[in-house]
Amino acid sequence: MSELAHPLRYRAGVPVVGYATAPEIPPVAVVRFHTDDRPVHGRHIHEFPVLAYLEPGEAYLISPGPVIELEHVRTTNFGACVFFDPTAVGGDGPASWRTHPLLLPFLHGIPGGVLRLDVPPHRREAWTAIIDALETELTERAEGYRQAALAHLTLLLVDVARLAPDVVGELRRSNETLLAEVFDVIEQRFAEALSLRDVAEKVGVTPGHLTTVVRRRTGRTVLDWITERRMTQARTLLRTTQAPVGEIGRRVGLPDPGYFARVFRQVNGVSPREWRRSEVRQAT
Repeated sequence: MSELAHPLRYRAGVPVVGYATAPEIPPVAVVRFHTDDRPVHGRHIHEFPVLAYLEPGEAYLISPGPVIELEHVRTTNFGACVFFDPTAVGGDGPASWRTHPLLLPFLHGIPGGVLRLDVPPHRREAWTAIIDALETELTERAEGYRQAALAHLTLLLVDVARLAPDVVGELRRSNETLLAEVFDVIEQRFAEALSLRDVAEKVGVTPGHLTTVVRRRTGRTVLDWITERRMTQARTLLRTTQAPVGEIGRRVGLPDPGYFARVFRQVNGVSPREWRRSEVRQAT
């Protein structure tokens, strides 16, 4: 688990866990476990969605954002958790994956953060085979394994969306226009100086109200989402350009090189230069 996810901070005493983003770590992973050996124990918060499949046919969608209460998950003999970076299947922007049709079921809003689905008997063998194939790709790491792993993940997410049509429909009907406007402002202006007050003014609400709504629906603050968008772009620029680190910080709205480096390390666990060196090694 330590390679896949890392604690970022605490919220009201509850650890917040984020998906690791180092270049050498694939954007999806499979963790096998038995009843008495779950990957995570106790109350915690994920900043990424998790799909748990428990034999003989129970699926659990673990939401990003709320405090996870694992007592909502029934005991079983054997299971597998599929951890994944949602941006791997939903684009680069903070809004894109949260509106992705295959990821909507993970935003179900159920207290405790866990939604249980029954996998039909005629699909259980397929689920087991897909997870086995996904694990094999990640273990053997043959050429093209990342693309193959994401293809297997997509197949699972398609089945999840088909099993949870009521949840997806309700989220679509709710028409959360305020969130859409917030993410649109972030997407347009993350590369410049941008504060909570700026975003609130642009969408026509008070900063306090905006903070409440965004935290309630996403589990994160507006500033968290601004930082997330900036770091996504920074990683892209480090990987695809030779621009100096200070210049990359300027391009993502953090012109102070020292502050940019501190924020990058806090989010990614390594400095921008270390990230770039690791990416180069991974490519060669």
